[in-house]
Amino acid sequence: MKTSKGGGEIGTVPGRSISVADILLPQGYKIELVAKDLTFPSEVTFDASGNLYVIETGYCYGEVWTEPKLMKIDAAGNKSVIAKGAKNGPWNGVVFHNNNFYVSEGGALEGGKILKISPAGEISTLAENLPSIGDHHTNNLVVKDGYIYFGQGTATNSGVVGPDNASFGWLERRKDFHDIPCGDLVLTGQNYESPNVLTEDPNDKVLTGAFSSFGTQTVPGQVITGRVPCTGAILRVPLDGGKMEMVSWGLRNPFGLAIAPDGKIYTTENAYDDRGSRPVWGAGDVLWEVKQGVWYGWPDFSEGRPVRNDEEFKAPAHHEVAPLIQKLPNEPPKPVAVLGVHSSSNGFDFSTNAQFGYKGEAFIAQFGDMAPGVGKVLSPVGFKVVRVDTETGVIRDFAVNKGKRNGPASWLRSGGLERPVSVKFDPQGQALYVVDFGILKMTRQGPVPQQNTGVIWKISKM
Repeated sequence: MKTSKGGGEIGTVPGRSISVADILLPQGYKIELVAKDLTFPSEVTFDASGNLYVIETGYCYGEVWTEPKLMKIDAAGNKSVIAKGAKNGPWNGVVFHNNNFYVSEGGALEGGKILKISPAGEISTLAENLPSIGDHHTNNLVVKDGYIYFGQGTATNSGVVGPDNASFGWLERRKDFHDIPCGDLVLTGQNYESPNVLTEDPNDKVLTGAFSSFGTQTVPGQVITGRVPCTGAILRVPLDGGKMEMVSWGLRNPFGLAIAPDGKIYTTENAYDDRGSRPVWGAGDVLWEVKQGVWYGWPDFSEGRPVRNDEEFKAPAHHEVAPLIQKLPNEPPKPVAVLGVHSSSNGFDFSTNAQFGYKGEAFIAQFGDMAPGVGKVLSPVGFKVVRVDTETGVIRDFAVNKGKRNGPASWLRSGGLERPVSVKFDPQGQALYVVDFGILKMTRQGPVPQQNTGVIWKISKM
C-alpha cells in the first residue's frame, strides 16, 4: 500500500476536509474526487451513454429525514435532480436498465417499495407494502433474466422484538410488527423477558417469543406460518411488476447485492449486534453466494455456525444464546468470506476488466462501526474498501485511510474516506466509483449525521 497520487487537495466540504493524499491505494492506482456536498448518498449507476447518477437516501438512522433524490452528476461534479421521493426512505439501491431507473425504497414509515423511474423523472411503483418498517429495510437491487432481485432486511436484531426496537423508533409506531419467515417454522418456545417499554411503569415486564409481536409468548412446537414478502431474504419481482417470489432466506440484513462475471448473484449480510433481548456477540459480516431456496441460518446461525453453542458468539456478560427454531429448514451453507465484526460491509461490485486488475474479485465498501466518538476506541472497524477473492475467501485492503489508526477521516482529523457505503464499476470496468455517505458522528445519545458531507470518489489505474 502507498499514498495515492490522485488529484491533489480539493478544498473543503462544509464540516469536512477533502484530501486524496490521505488515502492509501495499491501501487499504480490513483483516486479523484468526483462530486461533493451530497446528503446521505447511497449508490451510483450509469445510463446507456455512460452518464453518472447518484441517489440520496432521504433518511439516516437516528430518525433523521431529508428528501430522497435521484440526481445526474456531470463531468464537473454538478448535480441536476431527476426525481424526488416521499418521506419513506431510505432509497438504498439504484440500477439503470432498458432506459429506466429502478430504485429500492427502504420503507421506514410505509413499508418498502420497488420504484421505476423514467429518464424524465416519472415514478411508478412495481412492488409495495414490503415488511421494512423495522430495524432494517428494503436494500440494494440488481436486474437479471427479466427480474429485479433485492435484499429485504429483518425487523429485529436476532428474531425477538425488544426494547432496542423502541430505541430505533418503530416499536411505538407499529406495536404489532415482527419478523416474518419465508417458510413455515417450528419454534422451540423460547421466550425472553424485558422491560415493557410500551408502558410508563418501570417495574412492568413482558415475555416475548420469536417471530411474534412485542409481549407475545410462544410455546414449544408452535408453527409460525411463512409467507412472501418476508423479512431477512432475497426476493425478486418481474421487471414489469407482478407476483413476488422468494429466492433465499435466513439472512439478517442482506444489504449489498451484485452479479459476478459468471452470472452468479452474491450478497453481503450485516450480522448480529450485541443488543436487545437476545444479544449475539462477535458475529462477523458475511459475503454469501445466493442460492435458490436456501435458508442461511438467521436467527440461530452466524457465518454458517450455530450461535447457541459457539463461545465466539457469547459475550462474557450474557448467558448462552438459546435456539429459537426446533426444526431447521436446511443446514446452512458455508460463507464465501467472513468480514470484520461490525464492519458494516455494504454495497459491492465485481471487477470485470483485467486492465483495472483483480478481475473476478469482489470490491466491498465498509461503512464502519459505531465506536468512534464514544469512549476510548483504539481501532474502529471498517471505513475502507476491501477486495475479496471469492474462490479462497481471502480479504485484502484496497483503499484505506493513511495513518497509524483506522477510522473515519473526521475522527482521524484527515481528509480521506469517511463512511464508504457502496462501490460501482463504470460500464467498461476501468474505474471504481466509491460512494462516501459522509460524516456520522457518534455520541452517547446515538448517531448524529451531518448533511452536505457526502462525496463520490473515483479510483482508476495511473
